[in-house]
Amino acid sequence: MSDTDKPQDVLPILTPKDFDSGLDVRWCPGCGNYAILANMKKIFPSLGIPRENIVFISGIGCSSRFPYYLNTYGMHTIHGRAPTIATGLKCSRPELSVWVITGDGDGLSIGGNHLMHAIRRNVDIKIILFNNQIYGLTKGQYSPTSKQGIRTKSSPQGSIDYPVNPISWALGAEASFIARTEATYGMHMQKVLQRAAEHKGTAFVEIYQNCVIFNDGTFRYATDKEMRDDYILELEHGKPMVFGKNREKGIFLHGLTPKVINYKEAGFEETDLLYHDENARESTLAFFLSRMQYPTFPEPIGIFRAIEKPTYNEMLEQQLDEAKKSVTKSLQELINGDETWSVT
Repeated sequence: MSDTDKPQDVLPILTPKDFDSGLDVRWCPGCGNYAILANMKKIFPSLGIPRENIVFISGIGCSSRFPYYLNTYGMHTIHGRAPTIATGLKCSRPELSVWVITGDGDGLSIGGNHLMHAIRRNVDIKIILFNNQIYGLTKGQYSPTSKQGIRTKSSPQGSIDYPVNPISWALGAEASFIARTEATYGMHMQKVLQRAAEHKGTAFVEIYQNCVIFNDGTFRYATDKEMRDDYILELEHGKPMVFGKNREKGIFLHGLTPKVINYKEAGFEETDLLYHDENARESTLAFFLSRMQYPTFPEPIGIFRAIEKPTYNEMLEQQLDEAKKSVTKSLQELINGDETWSVT
């Protein structure tokens, strides 16, 4: 029998249902996590990755129940340490598709240091940060992304903390892939997650997600049909930044400052507006976009940055291979070192 006649390994055709663990999903009714879970299940059949090669790793928080609800491998780890566990797993098993599920509290407070170093190293993992601007699991304390002035159980007179901007923060850590989507934007979320899955290196995705119990309506400008066209800007690579109910508004760069203009009334053309380039290696444009916030600006969703650079895993494997080739001593000789002496 020739090689061409031999039966080939064919992956079974999977459906979203195949990724359902069958366990009862326990989030509050109306929680945005349901939509994220549903859309995550929808993208995996198209990726062509066997379920046994997919791992979800989480820390602590409402979002961190995620691994229980997917029929893949998963680990529910300790508070803020999911990126560390994910790094170790990816380095030891580079063939796996490793996903970190975290929240604004878990990932940006106790886990901020761990998250930052995973990103700056460009470990080939996918980090999905659920942002509802509140601590939900521990019953409504303000989180690192909560708006200044918010009144909660831990800030009854209003929070005086300046909030963390997750996109700006990821840019500061030199993430090679950065994106944002919103839990109610099903098709958009699927596109973003698909791109993240295909990216080689750290993919950081922020998902705006509503907490109906402790911070309901915090992203109303993004979910209300009457508001979202005027306050959400969908980024498209190579295209001008246009938004508005009638696509009459755009982002115009005045010197080094982005401005919102009604370009049709001002007599401009779309070609006069700022164009998006997600592949720009210099991160100035992406940083501009990360600072655009409601209500002064429309908030961008989509891919902020997508560049290629060597991953931590590749460089580690190369370094280990080179070290193995250069070693000529026994283990005992290496332990002893070059300078040893005896005491008599």
